[in-house]
Amino acid sequence: MLGQMEGNQTVPVTGQKRLPRIAITMGDPAGVGPELCLRVLEDPGVRAVCIPLVLGDAAVLRACSEQTGLPFQSPVFGGAVDPDRWWDGNAPGVWDLGAVRMSDFVPGRINAATGRAAFAYVERSIELAVARRVDGVTTCPLNKEALHLAGIRFPGHTEIYAERTGSVRTCMMQYSEEITCTFVTVHVGYAEVPGLLTRERVLEVIELTAEGVGRIRGRKPRMVVCGLNPHAGEHGLFGEREEERILEPAMEEARRRGHWVEGPVPPDTAFLPWKRRETDAYVCMYHDQGHIPLKALAFDSAVNTTLGLPIIRTSVDHGTALDIAWQGKARVDSLVSALGLAARLVPE
Repeated sequence: MLGQMEGNQTVPVTGQKRLPRIAITMGDPAGVGPELCLRVLEDPGVRAVCIPLVLGDAAVLRACSEQTGLPFQSPVFGGAVDPDRWWDGNAPGVWDLGAVRMSDFVPGRINAATGRAAFAYVERSIELAVARRVDGVTTCPLNKEALHLAGIRFPGHTEIYAERTGSVRTCMMQYSEEITCTFVTVHVGYAEVPGLLTRERVLEVIELTAEGVGRIRGRKPRMVVCGLNPHAGEHGLFGEREEERILEPAMEEARRRGHWVEGPVPPDTAFLPWKRRETDAYVCMYHDQGHIPLKALAFDSAVNTTLGLPIIRTSVDHGTALDIAWQGKARVDSLVSALGLAARLVPE
């Protein structure tokens, strides 16, 4: 492995030949993304594990630096000179995309201009990763409302990266040392969830989870599938027998293919301490089923990653935090962890 985590700090592993190059999208300029980027560019722990390249706007970073007092000393590529001729991939820096002007927005407020800019950073990251100019991508948070104001109808990063890379089999994984969850459905309303559950989709997420967590753990993971309904349906008393019709057949096929999987486990007991100690990953049916326990237990250190992509993509596990944006208060732990995980996932 190219890097590992000790607590919330990334540390190098001896014997590595080359540090992986990780592009960092700056996220929504009105949120905490700019100050998080300023922090990691100066973090010696991060620079010991990877070569960070921030994709964003230098003017925004300079303004954020002035307002928060955080230093901004990294070289900037872009402007009138083609950045492809400047950045050789062996030194950290900022790729200035010139996607937004400071006069276009106010920090801490939702704005269509910042939604367009954040989307531009993501698109450039995909171009670089697909072209193998970077080894992976780590994303700072988007604001979904700002995206929609800009006419960009993606519900989040996961869907953007899946469509732009032509990936058919993908799922979201929230990873931490304390608890790890993957999701059969994500950014949809509760009423839509039952209709989106199929045997094929549940099996797909089980297999993606086994592959992704297996790469991290270095062994076959122990997975728990959460039931959809209270008490996992209690043999048809609750719901429309989704557990019997959909989840159990998918799990039987997963076991036939050699996966270690248990369930459906009632969601209200799935995350008890003793159960977490013997579980490598939970396969959850909907967004809050996994996000609530994960954020309660590992809000500052959890990492969001998209499984099934042809590129490595990790992300912070929090939003734009507009209420504290540009105040120097944002904690960088999740971004540091996300960079560490991206580096670990890069093949040797």
